[in-house]
Amino acid sequence: MRILFIHPNYHSGGAEIAGNWPPAWVAYLTGALKAQGYTDIVFIDAMTNDLSDEALRARIAEAKPDIIGTTAITPAIYRAQTVLRMAKEMFPEAVTVLGGIHATFMYQQVLAEAPWIDCIVRGEGEEILVNLVRAIEQGRWPAARATLRGIAYAEEGKVVATPAAPTIKDLDSITPDWGILEWAKYTYIPLNTRVAIPNFARGCPFTCSFCSQWKFWRDYRIRDPKKVVDEIVGLKRDHDVGFFILADEEPTINKKKFVAFCQELIDREVNILWGINTRVTDILRDEALLPFYRRAGLIHVSLGTEAAAQMKLDLFKKETTVAQNKRAIQLLRDAGIVVEAQFIVGLENETRETVEETYRMAQDWKPDLANWSMYTPWPFSDLFRSMGDKVEVFDYEKYNFVTPIVKPDVMERGELLDAVMNNYRRFYMRKALFSYPWAGRGQRRRYLLGCLKAFLKSGFERKFYDLGKVNYWGPQSKKAVDFHFDASRTRADPSQVEWTTTHNRRGLNPPAPERVMACGGGTDQMTEQMADDAR
Repeated sequence: MRILFIHPNYHSGGAEIAGNWPPAWVAYLTGALKAQGYTDIVFIDAMTNDLSDEALRARIAEAKPDIIGTTAITPAIYRAQTVLRMAKEMFPEAVTVLGGIHATFMYQQVLAEAPWIDCIVRGEGEEILVNLVRAIEQGRWPAARATLRGIAYAEEGKVVATPAAPTIKDLDSITPDWGILEWAKYTYIPLNTRVAIPNFARGCPFTCSFCSQWKFWRDYRIRDPKKVVDEIVGLKRDHDVGFFILADEEPTINKKKFVAFCQELIDREVNILWGINTRVTDILRDEALLPFYRRAGLIHVSLGTEAAAQMKLDLFKKETTVAQNKRAIQLLRDAGIVVEAQFIVGLENETRETVEETYRMAQDWKPDLANWSMYTPWPFSDLFRSMGDKVEVFDYEKYNFVTPIVKPDVMERGELLDAVMNNYRRFYMRKALFSYPWAGRGQRRRYLLGCLKAFLKSGFERKFYDLGKVNYWGPQSKKAVDFHFDASRTRADPSQVEWTTTHNRRGLNPPAPERVMACGGGTDQMTEQMADDAR
């Protein structure tokens, strides 16, 4: 039985400007399958190889699969559906499978739009997929599909969702097959080296209304730091990986485990650079530990800072947090760590002045890097539901953080894009002329110059922020910008979206915060009891 995995060819000009990211999902699923004896597995990375439909069709024909699986975040959902339609047309008897966060919560809409999909894997996929493949191999598909937990499928015009499967309690029991990937293709431009994205933990102990991590992974579990370092050592030794980013949204939540992870890297002299996303409050909490984190190889921290202080009412933190953001950035820089500030723009009350304020904040805080992301409410989040008719675009391909999904009341979307590009131009021009060349010596300076190279490369190629696709050439073209929204895409019936999830944290879930905060901006801290229960 041959299993074919395909990573859909979707590009948006966002995070990929830093390089090609290895699709870790296929390594984890392949590892789980091979551990159970399913070794005939083929992988096609259509995104990294930028395969046309014709080229992908030829690769599928060559594979001759019995099972075809793919995954998709929200903006890639249509490409994933197209991939499976193509595969089904070529191999009608093959079983087509879709996983990932969007399909997990929007499975009713997905199956209605794409009836050629035989099965949707809902949630954490390793054990569910093994059970599915075993059922197919034993001839129990589709007759016994109702007995498989954690899937959804269409039957006689109705969508059936089986009960949720339990989460994997011991993450260290999963051994990813990193050898399935084309490692020569995954280059991190700032360091001109191969990059990996290993898991440190899954989920989050908090339940922010805008976020999807806690909803998808359901309960928070963290790995043995020693096992994570074992994996990183293997990636460096076997695949020449020279840089990694922890896949977690906030790996510093569990301070005890994160410190142990850093100590393990130091004790074993792994000598590899790495980066994380985390929260301002965690940096302030760990002020004395920042030089220690740097000795462990931490070179890049992306902080969930806030948008302009006067953003609508209580949607973002109050002015008092601005000083905390500024201090966290300074602490990281003092420790020799490159710090990136994240700004969220594009709410309905956005104005040219509020976008300008984020630029002034960036100048005042002095981060090494700054990123302006368009406000993008996930269609399965509680926040999306509460926004009502403020969301007018349901073309999920554009839910990529670079396209204005919410139209400001007093700005056109092209004007908003132009204001954001004006921030980027000024910020990085000043950095290129007055900061990066004089940023000291050694790794930090080389890293910053490499980041500048990545920005310039994507800018010249017009891939940054999808500028080439939307016809933006500068301020003179802001009125001619066309985001090519597909108006035929409509809002999913709220009754057909799975808004809730099952938790396994035995009452440790705190209520959702009253204020919506940019990713990483939360004020909650993990308690010792929560840390112990995450083991």
